[in-house]
Amino acid sequence: MSNADETPDGNERGTYDPNADHAFPDERVNEVLAAIHEDPEINTYLKAQNVNAVTRKGYNDHGAKHIEIVRNRALRLYDLLKRGGVAFNGAADQGLEEADEAVIVALAATLHDIGHVVHRDDHSYYSIPLAADLLDRFLPQFYDTSETVRVKAEVLHAILCHHTEEEPLTKEAGVIRIADGLDMERGRSRIPYEKGGRGINTISSQAIERVTLHAGETKPVEVEIRMNNAAGVYQVDSLLKSKLERSTLEEQVRIVAVNTKDDAEDVLVERIEL
Repeated sequence: MSNADETPDGNERGTYDPNADHAFPDERVNEVLAAIHEDPEINTYLKAQNVNAVTRKGYNDHGAKHIEIVRNRALRLYDLLKRGGVAFNGAADQGLEEADEAVIVALAATLHDIGHVVHRDDHSYYSIPLAADLLDRFLPQFYDTSETVRVKAEVLHAILCHHTEEEPLTKEAGVIRIADGLDMERGRSRIPYEKGGRGINTISSQAIERVTLHAGETKPVEVEIRMNNAAGVYQVDSLLKSKLERSTLEEQVRIVAVNTKDDAEDVLVERIEL
């Protein structure tokens, strides 16, 4: 297990660097990412989608910060899988180019939660029509009509499957599903926690200190989760395990959670693996 903060292919914490060397053709996705950052409609959605989730429902952040984390980790996960020789099928099945795989991943990560502007409950279903309209405007600057329809179809599939109710049929969708669960460092749990409470949700949401992604020894990707309390297992087992299951990537991703607490009397769980 690596302890390094940096690797030749990027930051283990998951920050995507468009200037770094990647295991996939990155010029197209870099152009798309630049356009995303400058798009006023997309950026307004990322702010507005937090109102129902945070202001009205009392959940944790589902806005711009969450999207940034998920998109960075999705692209990092995708890069590691490509380095490991994993073949992606979403763009390929549609007759699209390899360069479009990363575009699908980036756009799905960006738009997967916009349905929150309608309601937190069943938000993945509300995200579909909103994202479809947005993609109809956004994609033609990069693609012709046929390609726009096919990229849009794959992005919408990945958005729908980021929750566990729907089964991903592509590796691109599996990446989004897992990346969504990787936004779990201290105070950012995907599991709602009780305000001021002392329940397992509250305690476990503060237990995850660090999530890193790097090339594994036995699988293309190893996700290392460092926690300061055994309660962090609740986050890993209740959230990330369900995201990994039926993701199409179960055999390519290894998850290791390590309890870093020094007090041996309080260490109920030292290490778990998925």
